[in-house]
Amino acid sequence: MKRNFLLLTVMMFALSSVLSAAEPVIKRPFNGTNLDGWNARAGDRENRWTVGTFEASATTMEAQPLRAGARGYLINNLGADWRGARPARGVDFYTTERFGDCTIKLEFLITRGSNSGVYVMGEYELQIFDSYGRADDVLHHGDMGAIYGAGIPSTNASGAPGTWQTLEIEFVAPRFDAHGNKTAFAIFKRVVLNGVLIHENVEVRAPTPGGLTMREAPTGPIMFQGTHGHVAFRNIEVIVPQED
Repeated sequence: MKRNFLLLTVMMFALSSVLSAAEPVIKRPFNGTNLDGWNARAGDRENRWTVGTFEASATTMEAQPLRAGARGYLINNLGADWRGARPARGVDFYTTERFGDCTIKLEFLITRGSNSGVYVMGEYELQIFDSYGRADDVLHHGDMGAIYGAGIPSTNASGAPGTWQTLEIEFVAPRFDAHGNKTAFAIFKRVVLNGVLIHENVEVRAPTPGGLTMREAPTGPIMFQGTHGHVAFRNIEVIVPQED
């Protein structure tokens, strides 16, 4: 009896170790208080990304400073008149940390007529755009949830401007051999917008125009487009496989 109990204990410990090793790692690149771990894309435009709060509106997104001890949103703070005469309309913003296979979960808010995007690995854009109320049969590669140049969303799951929306991207990075030759395309395995599945198993054969380097690699940062309008992000999680 004692021997059987010992054997069972050893087996349960081994199984527990295997299951623990298989658990993914959850990373949170935005800490809610400052811009540590983020970089502004080089160029002649002004970096307007900041951490703050705002009163949600369909038309404006003017960032307000954080109160002491508070947590805020990652905001492209273009001011209320970003479509006006202001010459600098912001820059793209990307993580210092690089990722390969991953699942990205986040919440975002845009104003009416605004345009942004999530560039997975800094190169493959999942479009964020005000497509609220647009009919499914006229959706195109520029609409909300489109994988730019590779896939039109199966349905319009857009929320109203001025409201927080959810996005989940399950992504498989491109593969390369020992000589650096690409052996498999990047794949958006699943994209879920506001709880609705809008893409499954979409291959992306090349970087999106406007990508950070326009070169494919085993890993890359997460980049948010900040050149086309108001956008704010919060609750950003990147879930990666456990390292061996």
